[in-house]
Amino acid sequence: MQHSHSGLRWIVLVLLIAAIVRAVSRRRSGVVYPGRDRLALFAFISVHIQLLLGLLLYLWLSPYGIAADPIEGAGTAVAKYYNYVHWIVMLLAVIIITVGYIRAKRQAELNKGWKTIAVHYGIGLVMILLAIPWPFYPGLESVGWS
Repeated sequence: MQHSHSGLRWIVLVLLIAAIVRAVSRRRSGVVYPGRDRLALFAFISVHIQLLLGLLLYLWLSPYGIAADPIEGAGTAVAKYYNYVHWIVMLLAVIIITVGYIRAKRQAELNKGWKTIAVHYGIGLVMILLAIPWPFYPGLESVGWS
């Protein structure tokens, strides 16, 4: 499960970047937002699948999540990172992306959808990039989860 969550991260990142680039280019060219863009939808879906896998790991399977033994390693930097930083920032990023997708659909007639997608997905992408447990983060080198 952890490998699926870690591998899907790359698909999520590529889809978010592609959706942002497309939204910016379409906005600049003056193309009317269709109300439903497949690339934005696929990015939206992939983010939510990633969230479900992450919640499954955090709640039941991860040695650092809620299911972890509170006596063994609860005070380590890795456990603190997963319990206080990673899931909170990722959940906020998913909420921002979700709000952006829903708002963009409602703004189709006003042609503000491309800008809404670009801004919300961009903020979500930055938050995701900051919360990914990259191997170079201090204290997380030994995790082997990235």
